[in-house]
Amino acid sequence: MSGPVEPEEPDLSPAVAARKGLRTGWTTGTCASAAAKAASLAFVSGQRPERVEVALPSGRRVGFPVEWDGDGRAVVVKDAGDDPDCTGGARMTAEVRVGGTGGAHVLHAGEGIGTITKPGLGLAVGDPAINPVPRRMIMAALAEVGTEPVDVTFSVPGGETMAEQTTNGRLGILGGISILGTSGIVRPFSTASYRASVVQQIDVAAAQGERTVVLATGARSEAAAGRLYPALDPVCFVEVGDFTGIALRRAARAEMRNVVFVGMAGKLAKLAAGVMMTHFHRSEVDTGLLGALAVEAEAPRAVVEAATETATARHFFDACMAHGCLAPLALLCERARAACLAHAGSSFELEVVLIDYEGSAALWRAGPEGTAGRA
Repeated sequence: MSGPVEPEEPDLSPAVAARKGLRTGWTTGTCASAAAKAASLAFVSGQRPERVEVALPSGRRVGFPVEWDGDGRAVVVKDAGDDPDCTGGARMTAEVRVGGTGGAHVLHAGEGIGTITKPGLGLAVGDPAINPVPRRMIMAALAEVGTEPVDVTFSVPGGETMAEQTTNGRLGILGGISILGTSGIVRPFSTASYRASVVQQIDVAAAQGERTVVLATGARSEAAAGRLYPALDPVCFVEVGDFTGIALRRAARAEMRNVVFVGMAGKLAKLAAGVMMTHFHRSEVDTGLLGALAVEAEAPRAVVEAATETATARHFFDACMAHGCLAPLALLCERARAACLAHAGSSFELEVVLIDYEGSAALWRAGPEGTAGRA
């Protein structure tokens, strides 16, 4: 895996999740360790256990019911709790055979489990997509059974389809989902996995020698970015969601030379105010800042008033467009760029691009050479 992810906001703890009435769940790594242990027990004893117990990284022990498919393989069904996880309900399947090389157990990717095809993830190209913590959990579960070295093949029916909802393809993880997890527990609506994905995407781009990365906040802005920079490899485009600050600092750490941020007025307004974690529940648009930009740009009174009439940047943006007054939006780009550079340490060239709310047009660009108009 990539290095530790810089904290931006706390994850939802089990206690907080309980107070909110949300159920925690189990990672694919925990389910894989349980399935591997069950398959190993059956391999050794010839008896198929109906339930197994495994250890989490914290040392806590948890039990799982075990099913057996028509081929005699152990199956643990993933319960993701109340997290909207695309792998919820996945049937983590394990098969154990005689094998192992060098006196150690060997783990393999079967149907629906991804394989690493690009560097930058901390795993060798050709390895199954089993991250370090889950790998240790699996090895510990096998050690509890005490078998001779064996080959364990993991599979998940439908895993390749599930992976289409993740960033695996862009990261070079092909063929299915990854076996993930750091605590063994899925915390409902936790941001940890998304944050880690942003970091991984930048690391993979860097590992392939790319020195430009384009950060977009969502699907429309990413599509617009692709049209603006068609010559760039797809690995250079990173959908950062609300984690602009995390992405900027990771890009600096990865020694990127050029960074482009593509977004809409709402996100840029938050960035201009120095807010790098831009989730709407945790930050509000500074309408006073928008008003000050409108005044500085000598905008019409209607545009100045629109800045504070509502709490949304969309209203201000629409007023600027309706009055053909784009100077405040140019200033917004410049302020957002300056705040981003200050946050990241100014170690790369940065361009900030404002697009419209349909994602169909780039209106302004603020870069090292100054601010340019409509693209």
